[in-house]
Amino acid sequence: MEEDQDIVVSLKNHDLVEQVLKEPDSESVKESESSHVPLPSLADVEEVMGYSFRNKELLKEAFTHGSYKADDCKSYERLEYLGDSVLNHLIAKLHYLSYPDMAPGELTRLRAANVDTEALTRAALKYNLHKFLRHEKPLLQRQIQEFMEGIKQYTSHSHGMIDPPKVLADLLESLIGVIFIDTESSMDSTWEVVERLLQPLITSENLKLHPVAKFNEACQKMGVKAQHKDLWSKTGEIEIYIENELIGRGKYKLKKVIAVNRAKDDAYNNLFLFEKKDGGNGG
Repeated sequence: MEEDQDIVVSLKNHDLVEQVLKEPDSESVKESESSHVPLPSLADVEEVMGYSFRNKELLKEAFTHGSYKADDCKSYERLEYLGDSVLNHLIAKLHYLSYPDMAPGELTRLRAANVDTEALTRAALKYNLHKFLRHEKPLLQRQIQEFMEGIKQYTSHSHGMIDPPKVLADLLESLIGVIFIDTESSMDSTWEVVERLLQPLITSENLKLHPVAKFNEACQKMGVKAQHKDLWSKTGEIEIYIENELIGRGKYKLKKVIAVNRAKDDAYNNLFLFEKKDGGNGG
């Protein structure tokens, strides 16, 4: 993967001196005081990326969230839109050429695993891109910390077991949009930078089923039907039953879909116990 190889870039001759989040208005002062972290220069982005941007203003736009009231540039939303399309094209091309015998449905699933919110958030955090983001989202740092705790348990893609801050995935997509424009719409040049950022990519060999799909397929093979008890609005929990027996529970108060994923994963892990108890007759 050698992600840090060949990324030493000389920036001494660049006159990009602006700091992300440097504007001394009251809102940015409040945000800076809450983080207590010196805000780095956009020049550091170039060093991390191993790429020198010609359009510095567009780079600044890529790191401006819609919550940040800035007169000097727009938010990154349009760049995010562009970057999302470019990234999907690049990954689709890679998989099409790498797996000539793979069915379209499997290609779609593999692409999704490499470009979904969690995959992109992991990449953004890996290079500390969040430290350059201009925003007014007080809860973002807490969300980042919670996600970082989660990836200690899930060192690779969790497939819906933890909740990634979407802002960071959007940030990475906007940055890809800038690279695409900056390289004069060269897919090959864009891919040279993006491929390193996204390492390690998920391959067909290490692609795992989403916990919901995995559980549903297992139930179908066993000939059993699961029932759900929705306690999420009260306790943040989802419970899974088979023949009135509790086999799985998941809890996550902030987002129901995460609780469902965790419940299905827990239920899947307990399915073999139910099958053994049931004598393998599938109900």
